[in-house]
Amino acid sequence: MSCDPALHWTSAAQSDVGRVRSRNEDACLAQPQRGLWAVADGMGGHAFGDLASRTVVEALDRLPAASSLSRFVDAVRVALEQVNDALRAEARARHVPVMGSTVVVLLACGTDVACVWAGDSRIYLYRQGRLQQLTRDHSQAAALQARGIDAAAASVGANMITRAVGASDILEVEMATLDARDGDIFLLCSDGLSNPVSEQEIRETLADGDCAQAAQTLIGLALANGGRDNVTVVVARAVDMSVDKTLLNPAL
Repeated sequence: MSCDPALHWTSAAQSDVGRVRSRNEDACLAQPQRGLWAVADGMGGHAFGDLASRTVVEALDRLPAASSLSRFVDAVRVALEQVNDALRAEARARHVPVMGSTVVVLLACGTDVACVWAGDSRIYLYRQGRLQQLTRDHSQAAALQARGIDAAAASVGANMITRAVGASDILEVEMATLDARDGDIFLLCSDGLSNPVSEQEIRETLADGDCAQAAQTLIGLALANGGRDNVTVVVARAVDMSVDKTLLNPAL
């Protein structure tokens, strides 16, 4: 038995190597029929980042159908822990310090939604004209800012991430849950988008409600604003098919 599809989901995913780097170390997954989306960003500066992000996404792609959100989350945790162990072993075998990747996962079961993440890739929610960041960056910069310290002036290592799949023997993921509503739009992205593109630009882009157009526009904005990093976006929209839209907008 799988999750009851109380909402109809549509989504679009797009990734670009950017204007500077020679290879794309991002990977993504968009499966609206399963209520499963993910973005993984191979750790920059480390060996085999593209392999790490691809391994994360492939493990999530193999997940079986879940009958509840809690079981879905548990399955994701187990899969990511297994990938963490595999990447640690692979790094030792290849004699490299780290093979790692950030990850953000969006799960939907009925109207229940969960975000699971490690690192500084993000999930945003656009709802009724407002944009909210659902995830909390696992980075040295975010930790400094939480303590009221100017991360830019603190140290050259302020942008280092503090959690990632493959970064340490014990993987710590964070989770948040919420109820999805008709018209909600979720954005999953690597920091190749969140660094060069402002939240105002993101909000204005998502307002149109077209997942494919939004994904294309956001990639274009990242490139136009410098595009120094790989950039990946996944845009997912929830629609309650039982809602009569003519009652909300008589012009329809």
